[in-house]
Amino acid sequence: MATVLITGAAARLGRAIAEELHRDHQVIIHYRQSARAALALVDTLNQRRAGSAAAVQSRLAGAEDCQQLADSALACFGEITALVNNASAFYPTPIGDATEQQWEELMGSNLKAPFFLSQALAPALAEQSGCIVNLADIHADKPMPSHPIYSSAKAGLVMLTKSLARELAPRVRVNAVAPGAILWPEQEGEGYNKEQILARIPMQRSGDPTDIARTVRFLVADAPYITGQVIAVDGGRSLNI
Repeated sequence: MATVLITGAAARLGRAIAEELHRDHQVIIHYRQSARAALALVDTLNQRRAGSAAAVQSRLAGAEDCQQLADSALACFGEITALVNNASAFYPTPIGDATEQQWEELMGSNLKAPFFLSQALAPALAEQSGCIVNLADIHADKPMPSHPIYSSAKAGLVMLTKSLARELAPRVRVNAVAPGAILWPEQEGEGYNKEQILARIPMQRSGDPTDIARTVRFLVADAPYITGQVIAVDGGRSLNI
C-alpha cells in the first residue's frame, strides 16, 4: 500500500487531507506542537485500519530538521510514495511593522521547509515513482493586503513547484493546490473580511476542507501525466481579485 507524509496534518486542512488519503494509503501525520491532536487522529485512523497511520514530530525550522523528519517518516513504513507540504504559518505583516523574525517564520514554513523536505525525500520518492503536492494559495498571484511576506512566500512556493517538476522529472511529479476561502482565520484583518470576500466569489459561498482534500487526492492518485501545475480551488474567487 502506498504511503504519504502530510506536514501540519493534526488539524484543519492537513487533517482533512490525511483522512481523505487514508482511504487507500498509509499516512504519516507530521505535527509541530499539536501532539494530542495528532496522536488522536492516528488512533482514529488505526481503528479504521490497523497499522495504517503513524505520527512524527518536527519543528521544520531548517534543513537538518527536514532531513530528520524524512528519516523518521521513512522508518515508519519503509517507504514514501507521496509528500504533501501543507504546514504553513499565516498572519499579517504590514509594511512598517514587519520584523525579521516574522520574515524567517513565514518564509521558513511556506518555502524553506517544503524545499528541504522535498530534497531530503527526493531519492525515496523517485524509487516509488512518487509525487509531491504543495499547498500554495491564490494570493501567490494576487497579493493579499497587509500580507506581503506571506504572499511572497507562497509565490516562491509556486515557482518551487514548477522548478522541482522539471528537476525531479520523470520519476517524481510535483504539483500544487491553491485554496481560496476554505477555512477562515480566527481573527479578521485587513484584506480578510468575510462578507466582502464572499460577495466577490462567483459561486457565492466558501469552500469546504474536503474540496482541497479531494483535489490533493486527484493529484496524488489519479493524475499520472500532470506535473508542474497549480490548481486553484476557490469557487472562482481568483477571477475577481
